[in-house]
Amino acid sequence: MDAYYNCLHCMNKRVRILTVDGKQYEGTITDVDRNNVYLKTERNGRVQTSAFYPYGYGNQILTLSLFTLLAIALI
Repeated sequence: MDAYYNCLHCMNKRVRILTVDGKQYEGTITDVDRNNVYLKTERNGRVQTSAFYPYGYGNQILTLSLFTLLAIALI
């Protein structure tokens, strides 16, 4: 539950998230539910969006499980 409340506190703020598997993500928390945090990343360049439209430009929303979060830091 601590991760949930920490994410709520950081809503609409730019953060860096570290997961238990050592990965880091940067972006703005756009939403939080009891299981996931939704992070809007700022990417310049190509990102894969689907099998039919393989590349897009701009931002994307990552869904991260609250159970995999190790740390959240405001940046």
